[in-house]
Parts: sequence; C-alpha cells; structure tokens
Amino acid sequence: MNSPRIEHVNVTVRDPARAARTMQDIFGWHIRWEGPARDGGRTIHVGSDADYVALYTGAGVAYSDDDFAKGRPLNHIGVLVDDLDAVEARVAATGLVPFNHGDYEPGRRFYFLDPDGIEYEVVSYRPHARAA
Repeated sequence: MNSPRIEHVNVTVRDPARAARTMQDIFGWHIRWEGPARDGGRTIHVGSDADYVALYTGAGVAYSDDDFAKGRPLNHIGVLVDDLDAVEARVAATGLVPFNHGDYEPGRRFYFLDPDGIEYEVVSYRPHARAA
C-alpha cells in the first residue's frame, strides 16, 4: 500500500435505490454490491472499482428531515471529477440544484444536496478555459 486513501463512506439514506440511481446518473458510477445490512436494513454500494459510497437504510425506520440536517455529523462528501461543467449539467438534469460555486486553489467546485439533503462537493483540479 503506497498511502492510505478513503475506500468508502457509509451514509444513511431514506431510499438506497433512489440514492444509487441519482449517483449513477450524476457520476456514471455503478452498483458494486447490494443486499441486507445490519439490524435488518439494506445497503447499496455505488461507485467505481476503486471506491464507493455505501447507501444504508434501516428496516422499518421513519427518518425525519432532522435526521439529515447538515453537519450531523457529516458536512459533505467530496467527489473529484475531470469535467466539472458536464457533472453540473447532470446534477441539474436530475432536478437537483447546484450552488456555492467556487474557483480557488486547488480547483473549481460546486455543491448540491441529494434528495435526502446530504451535501456533495464536486471539485475539479483541471484548468478550464476562461472567456477573454
């Protein structure tokens, strides 16, 4: 192992199938595994061959909006992409709203909230053409 890296993040969502479809539509990820999880719940692993997001829901749990309040304890999930503009277009195409655009070292970025209110930061380190 050359250096430690994050292999996955596990988050609770209301509907893992909906969340997985959203991530597939936005990032082009694939489902790596899905099945039963702790306490009778269900999990779907969606991502690349190298890393993924585990989307978990408990059995018979009625989550409230308060369960997904920002910063409880997760602030956001950062996703590195090559083409920020293309990903932003896919976010908008899913009906989600990109916000808080930034262009500072080490790259350009924007944020969006998934259907459960989980915040994603999408960042690209690739330079982009600026209007003259």
